[in-house]
Amino acid sequence: MEGMTRGELARQAGLSPAAIRYYEDSGVLPVPERSANGYRLYSADDLVKLKFIKDAKSLGYSLKEIQAALALLGSRMDEEHLKELVRGKISEIDEKIASLRSIQDMLAGLLLTPQDEIRNYLKSFQSTGSKGADN
Repeated sequence: MEGMTRGELARQAGLSPAAIRYYEDSGVLPVPERSANGYRLYSADDLVKLKFIKDAKSLGYSLKEIQAALALLGSRMDEEHLKELVRGKISEIDEKIASLRSIQDMLAGLLLTPQDEIRNYLKSFQSTGSKGADN
């Protein structure tokens, strides 16, 4: 493949040209070579990297994590290191799920609060607001 323009690459990767430009500007994707007429030319390898970025983002990785992973993939990463990164992300997701479940339980508990307590709670805000207005 001789090279793709940003628009062609965007279509093949399922991203917008603006997203590709953003990834270049933030250093996640290397800036490509330019053709004689000044167009950026992207390779099949760039397409693979973009698909990796897109997939990693959908899995919850930050751009900083993706940039670090791409650097490792381009140099010294082996299968075990990749698996360790994935295990770490799974652990992070498990922690987020536990936190969200805790929040969900607290909110569900609030729904069990007696109506009178809720009414009194709401009145405490309303009476404070009206006292301030009278002063």
